[in-house]
Amino acid sequence: QVQLVESGGGLVQAGGSLRLSCEISGRTFSGNAMGWFRQAPNKERNLVAGIGRWGEDTYYADFAKGRFTISRDDAKNTVYLQMNSLKPEDTTVYYCAASTSGTIYEREDGYNYWGQGTQVTVSS
Repeated sequence: QVQLVESGGGLVQAGGSLRLSCEISGRTFSGNAMGWFRQAPNKERNLVAGIGRWGEDTYYADFAKGRFTISRDDAKNTVYLQMNSLKPEDTTVYYCAASTSGTIYEREDGYNYWGQGTQVTVSS
């Protein structure tokens, strides 16, 4: 059974940093794309950042460029999202997702496995 478990969320002041981690168990995903999404209440889930198979390419939403960095450690079966210069508008739940493809998809239907989400709250 595949499980994705996020950690690292919490409360931080504006301008601060958080590092989200997503540990995957049940199978290896080194050849698969991974993504971090976020979802505000009553809104659709949007891709924040994605990383392709073996980390060969990355994607960032416009709001994440220059502030967030996605990385993966396939030896640990873990994906990270380093978030710097956080803003109050970054406050929401962040989800880790794994695809059965090596290609980064911007839509959530490109991902087959999801974590439970971790709350990020940025105070002003």
